[in-house]
Amino acid sequence: MLKHVETGVLSVACEVSGVPDGRPVVLLHGFPYDAHAYDEVAPRLAAAGCRVIVPYLRGYGPTRFLSPDTPRSGQQAVLGHDLLALLDALQISDAVLAGYDWGGRAACVVAALWPERARGLVSGGGYNIQDIARSMEPQPPDRELGFWYQYYFHSERGRAGLAQNRYELGKLLWRMWSPTWRFNEATYARTAASFDNPDFVDVVIHSYRHRFGLAPGDRAVENSERRLAAQPPITVPTIVLHGHDNGVSPVATSERHTRFFKGPYERRVIPGVGHNLPQEAPAEFAAAVLALV
Repeated sequence: MLKHVETGVLSVACEVSGVPDGRPVVLLHGFPYDAHAYDEVAPRLAAAGCRVIVPYLRGYGPTRFLSPDTPRSGQQAVLGHDLLALLDALQISDAVLAGYDWGGRAACVVAALWPERARGLVSGGGYNIQDIARSMEPQPPDRELGFWYQYYFHSERGRAGLAQNRYELGKLLWRMWSPTWRFNEATYARTAASFDNPDFVDVVIHSYRHRFGLAPGDRAVENSERRLAAQPPITVPTIVLHGHDNGVSPVATSERHTRFFKGPYERRVIPGVGHNLPQEAPAEFAAAVLALV
């Protein structure tokens, strides 16, 4: 059931299922995806007695800003604040937070800065909090190649390209990042409709510029961004999932993230799976969430 929740800044569209008084679980998508990534995960969790909330992030699908004056920021601190505000609006004291890509970043931010709100964390790709201070340090050439789309978005040509070709660009990234996943056109089109949100381009462009220090942040979250710059550890029980065939974030990257997790921790590598973990491996993703519920 689609529900709209006002959080002060946003009217957040959420797919809600399961038992109203069940253990709350929040499932968070990334770029360029949407809430449909969890179409096969949410029913498994609902059947196990969970209260399942799957929001569309800012700039995606039916989620809307409440004011034209709010910066269309896509920075990491803002994504964490959006999640925290959603928990407050739903009167959820703590939940299992699960996500990947942007959604994994939002979940990691809340788990790191407000650990009392995270009963557990499932994070696709490991520790997703950005180290912006080191963002201009060069990576090995093969890693730089994988970030082409981010550098593209740094230019006004890239902004225009995203605005004009968002459907085709998103599909290209799906194919590159999940090379072994044979999704069909209907599956992709169902998600790509969310990219027609009027704020999609602005939020995406800001996200990929801010993380490289190329755009100012939202002043409302400056304090949180400063705290994130210290790369705070995550102390809540955590399961990291990583697709072995991830085409944008090689499986070795999350091996180096162990030092950031100071509580109960497990890392699971899923063979034959790429970047879009919940849609490619819904049973494994749901099992990780239920292990923390």
